[in-house]
Amino acid sequence: MNIIKNAVAKEKKFFGKSNKDELTELKEQLASNRIDDKKDALKKVIALMTIDKDVSKLFIDIINCMQQGDIEMKKLVYLYLINYADQKPDLALLAVQSFIRDAADQNPLIRALAVRTMGCIHVEKISEYLTEPLRTCISDPDPYVRKTAAMCICKLYDISPTLVEEQGFIDSLHDMISDENSAVVANAVAALCEIQDNSPREVLKISTSMLQKLMVALNETSEWGQVYILDCLARYEPRDEREAEAIIERIQARLQHSNTAVVLSAIKVMMVYMEHISRQDSIRSLVRKMGPPLVTLLSNEHPEIQYVSLRNINLIVQKRPDVLQTEIRVFFCKYNDPIYVKKEKMDIMVKLASERNIEQVLTEFKGYAQEVDVEVIRKAVRSIGRLAIRLERVSERCVKALLTLIQEKTNYVVQEAVIVIRDIFRRYPNKYESIIGTLCQNLDTLDEPEAKSAMIWIIGEYADRIDNSDELLETFLDGFDDEPPNVQLSLLTATVKLFLMRPNDTKDLVKDILNTVTQNCDNPDIRDRGYIYWRLLSADPETASDIVLAEHPVISDTAEGVESSLLDLLIANLSTLAVIYQKNPEQFVKKADIHEERENEDEDEDECGCGCCHHDHEGHHHHHHDADEVFVSCGAETTVRFDRAALESMLTALCDEGKYGTVLRAKGIVAPADSASEGWIHFDYVPGEPDVRTGAPAVIGRLCVIGSGLKVDALSALFGVTLHKSEED
Repeated sequence: MNIIKNAVAKEKKFFGKSNKDELTELKEQLASNRIDDKKDALKKVIALMTIDKDVSKLFIDIINCMQQGDIEMKKLVYLYLINYADQKPDLALLAVQSFIRDAADQNPLIRALAVRTMGCIHVEKISEYLTEPLRTCISDPDPYVRKTAAMCICKLYDISPTLVEEQGFIDSLHDMISDENSAVVANAVAALCEIQDNSPREVLKISTSMLQKLMVALNETSEWGQVYILDCLARYEPRDEREAEAIIERIQARLQHSNTAVVLSAIKVMMVYMEHISRQDSIRSLVRKMGPPLVTLLSNEHPEIQYVSLRNINLIVQKRPDVLQTEIRVFFCKYNDPIYVKKEKMDIMVKLASERNIEQVLTEFKGYAQEVDVEVIRKAVRSIGRLAIRLERVSERCVKALLTLIQEKTNYVVQEAVIVIRDIFRRYPNKYESIIGTLCQNLDTLDEPEAKSAMIWIIGEYADRIDNSDELLETFLDGFDDEPPNVQLSLLTATVKLFLMRPNDTKDLVKDILNTVTQNCDNPDIRDRGYIYWRLLSADPETASDIVLAEHPVISDTAEGVESSLLDLLIANLSTLAVIYQKNPEQFVKKADIHEERENEDEDEDECGCGCCHHDHEGHHHHHHDADEVFVSCGAETTVRFDRAALESMLTALCDEGKYGTVLRAKGIVAPADSASEGWIHFDYVPGEPDVRTGAPAVIGRLCVIGSGLKVDALSALFGVTLHKSEED
């Protein structure tokens, strides 16, 4: 999107108001004998494309411009072809001879441009004609052309995997790993990895000789080339413990690299290979070496990079908590950290907390509970509760910290504390009941459903130890019909528990609520629960007591953890989008559906396998893909004013993938609804983490949404602004 905006800023004249004879004028201009006129016409065509104007009628005229030797003009023509070739495949065949001629041009830039464009045109008829030019470029004397050809093979595999295999291009990629140029080696590795992800057969075969070549290229290639090679090494299965240690020794220097992606990829290789090492002294040594580079990642001034680093670290400390056990101070929140960074830091602090540092951690969390941001306060209180559940020996200190916060009488602090104390009671039955009296003193402040439900559960669970438990429940029962379903269910269960513990005093109370839920309640879950309790109490009160008052299973801190098999998968995918979502990549990345072309079976063309969701390939630019491209963006400039609370609700709604698509990021600056406000509203959104704040005013409002499969119409309706879709380059 930024590319399009910059182009608009530089070439405003090409976005002028169109008229009815515009296409006719462009035709005439394209037929001009002057190169400059042709260039201006092509720029106007590209500008019209960016604003979704149909310029397909100019196809023949633009193809005729391919005969010019000017590289700038060729770039414009190729950009046009990439976007319209799939709409006019028969006409696109007219460009084949030009492709073949450009692939043999004296200028290596033109040869590489032709090869790159060949890979971006998803027309199978054309692909068949381009195999020989591609084969020639694979052995081109210029390394820039060769590395571009490597990525072209990867793209061609999406169009016709059978063609790639029959022509021997897979073997060509393996041969390119022996290339003298490290950039060529890196691109060949990247192409093989992408093809392997979409192939049912073993394509990437790492032999001992290939392994040595990769290690040599690792020291010579660019930072992104290093990432590709490291990702390839992470797929390799070491023959034994000795080989695993030897490879780790050779990649350790990458831990000091300035590029975050290189560091994370190196750590990924180390984490995977450590599973093959049995000697504890070696593991401890490697763990010590991984700590400092992870700490360095957090010093980046960009909060987005910090967040990505924290998401990766969150998984690493779950697998190897001793990596950063002594570095917990680096996760203390700064006052200017965005909310999503603060919340991620607190999650990691909970995982790294121990008896040795618990006082430091509790002091930090109590400090965060004094901040002005409600989300941070709630997260801090909940984190204290998680510490109590996770660390039994320090649970008493955590409970005291929660009581201290409750005594300050801040409404949302009290409510969050009640919720976490309910979980503490579940974790440690019959241990902290002495604080129930303090909780009951704050009944009047509870207005959130989850807090009410938690308090009602506590009253019902310990009804025999609370003298006025029936009176306390009656205060909630008075407004039973107005409560949400979760509160109603809690009230029903708590009242039945009270009756079973004190049957003589509460007959009327339990009869009233059972009549209410069975006769007047529309919710089937609540109504059925009422019938079950009624029948149990009527048939056999003792059995009812055994069932309703049965001991609860002890809970553990599993709320923020990742299941072990998924954790191993995510560790193998460190530094990718899977870590941000903490999901299996197959859940949100659509793989190409590749079939054997046997018995005239049609090949299923799917999305690009170039790995757009991971890294930008060197020399590999995307100008056009299918509609289900992994990364797309939409945005707009607007004068619309926004209410802050309404904007927060809009951002929260973006988690609905079914309605809006998979939103990875949203950001913007918009004017506030209150015209008297001194600042404008600045907002950022990452999955599940909206951040809305006041910042410096701007000339005009801007907003942008980035993600996968975005439903632009639905997003436009949500924000009340017409968003325009563009492709991420």
